[in-house]
Amino acid sequence: MNQSILIPLIVGVVSAILGYLLGRLLSKSKNGNEKVLLKNKIAKLESSLRKCKESRSILETDLKLAKESSVLIPFDASLAKTIFGKKIKENDLKIIEGVGPKIEELFHNSGISTWKELGETSIDKCQEVLKSGGDRYRAHKPNTWPKQAQLAYEGKWQELKEWQDNLDGGKA
Repeated sequence: MNQSILIPLIVGVVSAILGYLLGRLLSKSKNGNEKVLLKNKIAKLESSLRKCKESRSILETDLKLAKESSVLIPFDASLAKTIFGKKIKENDLKIIEGVGPKIEELFHNSGISTWKELGETSIDKCQEVLKSGGDRYRAHKPNTWPKQAQLAYEGKWQELKEWQDNLDGGKA
């Protein structure tokens, strides 16, 4: 073989081998750096998740304690009787204008059995309870029921009675 061809051929082969080795070396270090970065990011996310779980646990405990320690307003049956002219049972949801025995039963079945609970229930949730009873309850409009229940729970019988005198089946 001619020496003029041999030298460029050797230089080309050596360059190719060096290029290949250099490329492998650089790609390994790049992948290694990416792995380290990803591991660090995962560690930060896991730490953040732990902190969120701890915060949630604390908030759930605080909420539970708040519910347990909430002050219940005592029921004054004689005042209710004086205002309404009839005996009122504590937490009788039928005192709410628009709520009858069947609707009261729907609320009880949904876990809402006190004036306080109904007073803290959204109108949308009241609609869901009514829908659970079927089509015959669609005509009912519970827009005032939570507020009425809140007044009953708070013992604001005169205010409740005056408001109910202006309602039509629980509708304003």
